[in-house]
Amino acid sequence: MRVAIIGGGPGGLYAAALLKRLDPERDITVWERGAPEDTFGFGVVLSDETLGGIEHADPVVFRALQREFTRWDDIDVHHRGRAVTSGGHGFAAVDRRTLLAILHDRCRDLGVTVRTRELAPAADRLARDHDLVVAADGAGSATRGAHAAVFRPTLTGHRCRYIWLATDLALDAFRFEIARTEHGVMQAHGYPFRPGESTFIVEMHEDVWRRAGLDRLDEAESIARCEKIFADALHGHGLRGNRSRWIAFTTVVNERWRHGNIVLLGDAAHTAHFSIGSGTKLAMEDALALAACLHEQPGVPEALAAYEAERKPVVASTQRAARASLEWFENLEQYAAQPPRQFAFNLLTRSRRVTHDNLRLRDADFTASVEREFGTGPDTPPMFTPFTLRGLTLRNRVVVSPMDMYSAADGTPGDFHLVHLGARALGGAGLVMTEMVCVSPEGRITPGCAGLWNDGHEAAWRRVTDFVHARPGSAIGLQLGHSGRKGSTRLMWEGIDQPLPEGNWPLAAPSPLPYHPHVSQVPHALDDAGLAAIREQFAASAARGARAGFDLLELHCAHGYLLSSFLSPLTNRRTDAYGRDLAGRLRFPLEVFDAVREVWPDDRPMTVRISATDWAEGGTTADDALEIARAFAAHGADAIDVSTGQVVPDEAPDYGRSYQTPYADRIRNELGLPVIAVGAISSWDDVNSLILAGRADLCALARPHLYDPNWTLHAAAEQGYSGPGAPWPLPYQAGSRRPPTGRTDAPRPRLTLDV
Repeated sequence: MRVAIIGGGPGGLYAAALLKRLDPERDITVWERGAPEDTFGFGVVLSDETLGGIEHADPVVFRALQREFTRWDDIDVHHRGRAVTSGGHGFAAVDRRTLLAILHDRCRDLGVTVRTRELAPAADRLARDHDLVVAADGAGSATRGAHAAVFRPTLTGHRCRYIWLATDLALDAFRFEIARTEHGVMQAHGYPFRPGESTFIVEMHEDVWRRAGLDRLDEAESIARCEKIFADALHGHGLRGNRSRWIAFTTVVNERWRHGNIVLLGDAAHTAHFSIGSGTKLAMEDALALAACLHEQPGVPEALAAYEAERKPVVASTQRAARASLEWFENLEQYAAQPPRQFAFNLLTRSRRVTHDNLRLRDADFTASVEREFGTGPDTPPMFTPFTLRGLTLRNRVVVSPMDMYSAADGTPGDFHLVHLGARALGGAGLVMTEMVCVSPEGRITPGCAGLWNDGHEAAWRRVTDFVHARPGSAIGLQLGHSGRKGSTRLMWEGIDQPLPEGNWPLAAPSPLPYHPHVSQVPHALDDAGLAAIREQFAASAARGARAGFDLLELHCAHGYLLSSFLSPLTNRRTDAYGRDLAGRLRFPLEVFDAVREVWPDDRPMTVRISATDWAEGGTTADDALEIARAFAAHGADAIDVSTGQVVPDEAPDYGRSYQTPYADRIRNELGLPVIAVGAISSWDDVNSLILAGRADLCALARPHLYDPNWTLHAAAEQGYSGPGAPWPLPYQAGSRRPPTGRTDAPRPRLTLDV
């Protein structure tokens, strides 16, 4: 088998060594255009998981690395004149040149041909007389570019600039140094990589970089400026470069990693921001997986398909975490006012891979100190701390998210709603929200949607709120809305967003645009009389909601329903005072809010749910969402419930765990507004992490509460908490401990005899 490898970085060299070790008969050639010692940057951090794979795959390489590793456990965060340390993390780093030398030696000993200072032939040319071509030619891969139509890459630029430097300051921890300057916040990421030397990466938002004039400096001038900015952190030590320049990180994603017998590896296939881990780590893991698949599969096509199938989900998960980390540093300014311990906790949990529970296991003292600074009581998880909005104090931070049930009769909630909402109130949530309750028959989404436009509805809802309030500490909120152009559709399980086959009612919207072109009904554009009528309907329903005993009212301005469609430029094409710019698009939703606030009791809070992005080109942006939240707060909103999307059918959401939280985080920390975070928050560990980091004040969960109505009580039991934030109903107290599931601690029978 003839193998050509383009690129002599760690990924390419490690792949060559493994392929040769597994089959010495393979003819393997590596082309590297630079010298053997040429490299970018200084230290490489490898995880214990990666090291375990290296040890198993090639003990010779592992032992050589083991002799050179620098190890440490602590992370130090220096912020606002204080240093906060968290331990128990476990890192290992090695000099990049040392790593390359080890891999060069291993390739030479195994008989791999390494051709340095020589440009590789084009991949398609190599593919004609080699069985396999591995393109490990970096983030700027010429191979990927030449075959872009097949690999279909997406390259996304980001908003920070960084420069990779080193210092002779011997750090003994992973160090984050935050410098507040006249130009804005800058940060340094530092870690040891060999005795007496440390990597020192300086990073900042591009706006700060330009204001500081760093865009006009060469390498030597940049180093001198960084030494001055971080003089206190460096303690008189200097910085040095290695062809160092200011870089804007680019995330590389490829739809395909293989083309015939050509395959991408490492940065050519994917990149992940340095703040979460090394690209070298991912490249070496790729090499291990590729070698294993070639060893296990009958031929090259099958092996490359197996390699791509194995690695793509792992890399995608890493890239999601890396993007979250990268964006956290891009938005560092919004956290600058946080207390030092909370700031450190926020930084450590930024990627969502490290969580509150995970940190508690690694460093219980550190986590306890963050909780004390936050104000939790003894042995109280953050999610069980109370939270107050106006005259309403919630016993914990868990919200049952509004979920349409499509089970009302002519708008009237019945026994189903009593049991559904009552069960979740019994289940311990601090606040239980109704589904979107419609303000008129024409404002329903489906014939099964609940309403609040007549006396019968009011009485039926009173029955539900009375049940909830009979259990001390429970609160129930009313979400009011109007379907707009998304109305007159079938029940969800009969065809979501599909028009009724008969019995349709007329739809209203800011502009005559159907939700699904050529499928959905075309709504009529509201005139002044129509706008006034709907304002009155919202106010009348709010007054009924107050009399029905709801503790909180939320105005639904999200998900493409009527008020949301006024806010989005994709659905509001009006040229009058209710359209054009954002101020015009806000006008009607704010008028409705004012009308509702006027009749809603002053001591009861009002929230607003918004879609912070439409996930579609030309739609609402995160910057728009900030202004929308600011406007509602100025009119008296007590909190913003931050959701996203569902405004247009051709949206492309960036799904993932807690994927909507960054939008809530930004509103909370830039505007100082209380927020409710929603979207793929599914574990109590996530809730604790988000609350303690200061990214959200309340967390709304939907599907977890469908799976388990007692989700909050079970979260308390699993954390060993039995305080006032999650009291078990007296009839349920006997079940407040998890029941045994079978004996697991019995001695195992001896089946082997060691001799």
